[in-house]
This record gives sequence, C-alpha cells and structure tokens, in this order.
Amino acid sequence: MEEAAKVEIVSKNTITPSSPTPSHLQHFKLSLLDQLAPRSFYVPVVLFFSSPSDDDLCFTKISQKLKSSLSQVLTLYYLFCGRFKGGKSNVHVDCNDQGALYLEAKIPVKLSDFLKRNSKLNGIKLFLPLDPYNPKQENDQEHPYIMEVQVTEFSCGSLAIGVCISHYICDGATIASFLQAWSKKAMKQLENDAAADDFSPNMEASLLFQAKEVEINTTSRVMGEKNISTRRFLFSDKSLQELRDKLISEDSYRQPTRVEAVTALIWKSAMEATGGACHHSLMSHAVNIRSRMVPPLPETTIGNLWQQAFSPLMEVDKSKEIKLKDLAMVVRETIKKIDKDYVTKLQGDAIGLFEVLKSLQEVKVLVMEKGVPCYSFSSWIRFGFYEVEFGFGKPIWVCTVGVPIRNVIILMPSKYEDGIEAWVTLNELHMTHFENNQQLLQFASFDY
Repeated sequence: MEEAAKVEIVSKNTITPSSPTPSHLQHFKLSLLDQLAPRSFYVPVVLFFSSPSDDDLCFTKISQKLKSSLSQVLTLYYLFCGRFKGGKSNVHVDCNDQGALYLEAKIPVKLSDFLKRNSKLNGIKLFLPLDPYNPKQENDQEHPYIMEVQVTEFSCGSLAIGVCISHYICDGATIASFLQAWSKKAMKQLENDAAADDFSPNMEASLLFQAKEVEINTTSRVMGEKNISTRRFLFSDKSLQELRDKLISEDSYRQPTRVEAVTALIWKSAMEATGGACHHSLMSHAVNIRSRMVPPLPETTIGNLWQQAFSPLMEVDKSKEIKLKDLAMVVRETIKKIDKDYVTKLQGDAIGLFEVLKSLQEVKVLVMEKGVPCYSFSSWIRFGFYEVEFGFGKPIWVCTVGVPIRNVIILMPSKYEDGIEAWVTLNELHMTHFENNQQLLQFASFDY
C-alpha cells in the first residue's frame, strides 16, 4: 500500500427509515447514563470483508442491498435518524427521520496489502465517515448526524464498512446490536425469509434511569493530547491460558477471566513503564450493567448502559516488585463493585445519585489536579462483531481506532480462537518502555 493512497468518496446519500416514525415516538429523552457519557465524540467500528466469492455480487449490488436494508432497520433504530435538540441539561432526540449519512468510497489498494503493513493502525480512519474524536464541520458547528456509515471498496473487491454513532446515545454494546440487526435485515432481504427475527432494540433506559435537570460533568481526561501513541497488542488463546495458569500458580487465587488477566498484565506493565516516575495509580473498567440489573436488560437495549468502576488508589513500593496476582485480584474486586446495589443507587433518589457522583468527582480530582495516572479499560470482546453477516461472508477483521487520550485501553476480540487485541494508548516515552516489557512480551506480540 503506497503512503499516498487515499480514499475517494464517490457518492453521498442520506438514508431515511423505510416507513415514517410515528408521532408519539418522535421525542426521545436521553437517560441519566447518557448525560454522564461524553457528548463530543462518536463510537467507531470498522468491519473488513474479503472479496465476495459470488461474482454476481459486485460493489454496486452490495451497496444497494446495504442501503435498502439500512433503511429498513432504521425504522427500528429511528433515533439514529434524528437530531439532538435542547440545552446541555435537557437534551433529547428529535426523531424527525432526517436520516443517517451513507458514503460510498473506493481505495486503489488491495485489502491484503493494507493488512500486511505495520502502519495500518494509522490508516484505519480512512475507512470511517468522520473523525470520531474531532467531528466538527468546516464552519465549526456540531456535527448534525447521529450516525454515519462509509462503505469502501478495495481494488481487489474486498470491502470495509465503517460506522460511527454518537456516544451520547450509544456504547459498544449498542453499536454491536445495531450491526447485528442491520445484518439480519440484509440476510432476510436476501433470503426472503418472512419469519426472520426482528431484533428490535429495547428503549427502556430513559425510563429506568431518568435524566436530571442538572448539568453533570464527570470528565477526567483531556482529549487530543500530544505526544501519545497507540499500539495493538495481540494475545492468542494459548498465551491467555498460560497467563491465567501463571496467576493460579503464584497463589491459591482462583483462575481469573481473560479480561481480568490481560487487564492486570497491562496495568502492571504500564506502571513499570513510567520508570518509577509515578508511585501510585488507579485502574478503571467500563462495566456493562445490562446483565447486572434486576431483572436484567436485553443486550439490545439502546444507550450508555455502562458504568466506570474505579480501583482503590494503588501505592507502589519501589523496594518491592509489583505482584501480578495482587493486581488481578484488585481488578476482579473493582469490577464487582458495579452490582445491583450500585445500579439501584443510580436509579434511586438524589442521595443515592449524589453518592455515586461524589466518588466520580473524587477520582477526577486525583487525576486532573493531583496528576495520579488512571489506566482506563473497556472490553468489547463479547459483543459478537465477528458474527455480523450481510450476505457476502463474515468479517475477517473488526477494529476500532485508538482514543486520543493517554492511558486508555480497549480490548477487542480477535478473529480466530478466543484471543484478545488490546489497543493501548500511552505517552510516547512510556510506550517505548511498555512495548519492551519482558513479562508483557512473554504473552503478547504488538503491532503499529
């Protein structure tokens, strides 16, 4: 792939629902959890597909099927066709069917060549319809579309489907369930299967977590920092099992999950990468609360149904080695904090909400004012991205882009077996030490 290769946008369309949204559904109020989510950026994902084996499935036909099925699924996900209205404390979605943006694009390279290049992580944004972390228009107005899609054809006939949905009403689970619903509509269309499941989204979040008429600011990070870099670290199924076995052998500690083990290893390696400049740190994990509610919510529930679990402040004794097993236990106990009692506080009266927000504010003070590093993790490995099927095969690679904030780690599923891809963003100097950490490299390989 030549460095000068660029994506050419060949068409722009606005896709509207195939049937109008009923008047009683046209005002959608955001939930409290949406208020707590960052409004300024989008949730991005890119799915890469090999060239269809059916010679009749040319790009024009595929794109037409994608547009048609997208229009159909947007009758269910009508929020994504609306526009945000209201002030900071009373934002709602005007579900006016104005539509989602759909771009068709071409790039004069083969998918195989793109995937072979070590610099491919820097090229992923080519396949997204916008910069998810700087979605401003030329006139510096807020981007009007809640959802945008870009379908890109490689010179070999392979495809990339990039989707960006506003984080204000979407988390990783939401974009995954939307892609599943869209693909099911496409398959239903192709197979003419009238009995295919509807995969309708659940809209209960705004009722269960009612928005408050207050401005809430829990941001504890600076977007768009300089001197940061992102690497992708690959953990195979075999290496993950070896890592989990190592944690058991160190103590009578019961076997951790894959996410707990990888989180502990990355956290430990990141702390060591500071070269002793930091003697304390925090770890946080975004926890999907759909299954933690009573009764549990379906995974198709739209919104920001997650909460950030923060570890206690970890003091590092420079005279002693940081024990991996100890960090793994902290990770497990931290994630367990987001339980039904915690969720009940969010749903309850002002006192319960105040208690939750107070703890978030305390973390913000530690990070922003006292300079305590916080390593923030988010796991997408159980969202089923590799099961998305539009009728021309399942994706060969699903990825996101690095968040331009230091100390942020996104865990993605790997294509084969039960591996994990860890997208790690650190200060450039710390990354140099991090990617050479010998214990980390016992279990992971890395990619630029």
